[in-house]
Amino acid sequence: MPRYDLIVIGGGAAGIIAAWRAASLGARVALLEKTVRLGTKIMISGGGKCNITHSGRVDEVLRAFRPNEARFLKPSMYRFQNGDILEMLTSRGLEVMTRPDGRVFPVDRTAKDVLAILRSYLDEAAVDVFLEAPVARVVTDGACVTGVELGSAYREPAVRGPLKTGASASKLLRAVHAAGEEASGARPTSSRFSSSRVVIAAGGSSYPASGTTGDGFSRARELGHSIRPIAPALAPVYMQWSVAAMNELAGVALADIELFALSGGTRIAKWRGDLLFTHKGVSGPAALGISREVAERLSAGCALAIDLWPDYRPEQLEERLLELARSAPKKGVERFSRDELPDRIVPMILADCGVPSGRIFAELGRGERKELVATLKGWILGNVADVPLDKGEVVAGGVALEEVDPQSMRSKLVDGLFLAGEVLDIAGPIGGYNLQAAFSTGYAAGESAVR
Repeated sequence: MPRYDLIVIGGGAAGIIAAWRAASLGARVALLEKTVRLGTKIMISGGGKCNITHSGRVDEVLRAFRPNEARFLKPSMYRFQNGDILEMLTSRGLEVMTRPDGRVFPVDRTAKDVLAILRSYLDEAAVDVFLEAPVARVVTDGACVTGVELGSAYREPAVRGPLKTGASASKLLRAVHAAGEEASGARPTSSRFSSSRVVIAAGGSSYPASGTTGDGFSRARELGHSIRPIAPALAPVYMQWSVAAMNELAGVALADIELFALSGGTRIAKWRGDLLFTHKGVSGPAALGISREVAERLSAGCALAIDLWPDYRPEQLEERLLELARSAPKKGVERFSRDELPDRIVPMILADCGVPSGRIFAELGRGERKELVATLKGWILGNVADVPLDKGEVVAGGVALEEVDPQSMRSKLVDGLFLAGEVLDIAGPIGGYNLQAAFSTGYAAGESAVR
């Protein structure tokens, strides 16, 4: 039975950083990943471009989380900051850019390149990476961790060697690309691994095709931890529309609008950004930004609406329409709307506010003008049908934060157990916040486990 100073369960963002940090301090580390590759969630982040982190100061990044989550994350976020992960990547040749909204992306590369560099750190630190190694349980002798047991035994496969230490960033990237999607690593030949320290960084239960199927929750629950209710976050929102309406709207994109959710007549969430209509509802940054709050209120009923002119107050928008009536009285209201909005939604908006399609501005009555303004500032999309957990980038809920020490990520219930990443009851908004939380908690867990 192989023995290690630390075993890390899960080869995502938190697990990779935890394993690297521990090994860089001299520990013998095994990283167990149940799928055939590391970092699948990293690969799909930002649509495959990888939204690495958010560029704000630490206090600004923390304010994006709910207050209890921010308090928990504060020690680890200051311990391993957004600048630290960017330094790791840029020092090996990755150029990054910061968008106006603070989201940080590679300039001309993709998530695959980010993952290649992170993998190079594991290789240089001599982390033993085992793929197709699902953990069935964390073994204890009562109150202390003694190792892990895999779901089944595996035969030794042909294994690719690690990337050479000291290789340039371009060579590292070419090597990973040449190897294809699958990362190098071994399959375990033993069903048991021995260690007095274990980090659970197995992710949540969103996007199960990536391998995050709730295993971390199960392992933590078996050890006595409480699991807060799981809900989708950063997920598309499905609507109660007719098939005809969905087919009509599918593919329409709206740029820089404000999407808001209503429950019981009260606004419960809003997000400014781009929106995409799909065959089932809405997606894109604005939908993902409010999906957690919508999912939490779904049982009470929830509706969505759009402010199509978020930079204008209602009276400013009405004044613009009056100016058009003076300067271009014969211009059609429909023509004006098509100049500003996608063609396919204009008939729906005019129908909703009761303005005939042939109406010109000179004939637009005061009541019609006010109805048009109200619709442009709050176009009701209808009731929400569902927020699918399996389509979300992350989940809310997870291991109760009060059962984990925020300074070290150490379990307060089981000696030698540490938890990091999405398995914790943390879910930030869209914008690189969740990857940064994974990097920071993984770093704290890996460092604390061996120090």
